[in-house]
Amino acid sequence: MVNNLTEGKPLKLLFFFAVPMVVGNLFQQLYNMVDSMVVGRFVGEDALAAVGSSFPVVFLSVAVAAGLSMGCTVVISQFFGAGKIREMKVTVSTALISLGLIGVLIMGVGELASEPLLKLLGTDPDIMADSLTYLRIYFGGALFLFLYNSLNGIYNALGDSQTPLKFLMVSALTNIGLDLLFVIKFNMGVAGVAWATLIAQGLCAFISFFVLVSRLRRMENEESARGIKFSFFDKSSAERIAKVGVPSMLQQSIVSLSMMMMQGLVNSYGKVFVAGYTAATKIDTLAMLPNMNFSNAMSSYTAQNIGAGKTDRVKEGYKASMFMVVIFSLIITLLIFLFGPQLLGLFLEQGEAGERYELRPQLYENSVAVLYPHGGALCGATACCGEREIWAHLCSAPWPISLQG
Repeated sequence: MVNNLTEGKPLKLLFFFAVPMVVGNLFQQLYNMVDSMVVGRFVGEDALAAVGSSFPVVFLSVAVAAGLSMGCTVVISQFFGAGKIREMKVTVSTALISLGLIGVLIMGVGELASEPLLKLLGTDPDIMADSLTYLRIYFGGALFLFLYNSLNGIYNALGDSQTPLKFLMVSALTNIGLDLLFVIKFNMGVAGVAWATLIAQGLCAFISFFVLVSRLRRMENEESARGIKFSFFDKSSAERIAKVGVPSMLQQSIVSLSMMMMQGLVNSYGKVFVAGYTAATKIDTLAMLPNMNFSNAMSSYTAQNIGAGKTDRVKEGYKASMFMVVIFSLIITLLIFLFGPQLLGLFLEQGEAGERYELRPQLYENSVAVLYPHGGALCGATACCGEREIWAHLCSAPWPISLQG
């Protein structure tokens, strides 16, 4: 369903446009979260730590894909808002070809760079093999990752956030089913969850592509463009996408590089701390999703209205977007502080009866130390390695040592 974001009340438009994006990204995050849940509960803390050690590298590839797809979203939204349907279709084709080629390139680079990156991050030798397995299989599906992100950006540019949600729901449920099948039934361990993710992402990308092509064929070009030969790749369109997408990619990549540096520091404290850190960061990542999606919704809204020459609506949309961000931030903060321990329990193995929240104490304390900067006020006295001691080590540890493990 194609939606015009240049008409109607900004607050209502942005809210109902962003909500499916938020839900869709929650399902997308289920890929990595379910991987962590399944291996953490059915394989063990080493497997959970292995998936967690791989995450910063995975997040870097996601940041590159998401940043470049933002360029697609903005440029396509502008053409759609201006009613230039033919140029919009050419830009869609150019975007898919460009990001598809970059995805193939990342596949090759990822396969070669996985082991050096894990060593640079100081990955524990006990989990190195599993971390490398997960990362190499994940990079094997980089093409699907880049295609899906570009397709998702195109749907958003057309004002449609519901269609990607449907695809992601099917794909996420497929991933969950395959995770359980490969890990519990076939005992494939970390490799099983990696293959489940690759298959589910590939399914989502293929379905998204064919539905989009069918939809674009039904959209008629403007009168002035009828009879003009269609071009599958246009250099000027690629340059316009790059002007917006490359700065966005660099911005998001810097964030992911900081996560990699933090992972190197965390790895220096051993696999048990890595497992706890992994559980907490999954929840933290989930908490950031709504505001990230409000930002993406605002990008499509702004681009369409600029394309239509309605700059006054951009200011109104900005105010509406900021209002939603503040409200959702307060709600999420409250949920994290009220239900943090229960959320952590989804990722960690069950301990013996009588242990606090039925979690292994050391894993629990390490997780709380990351999830709550002031965890002592919430959980009282610490056991094993308490959060105050952990944060003291994190603040005082020298970077060279942490990166070398």
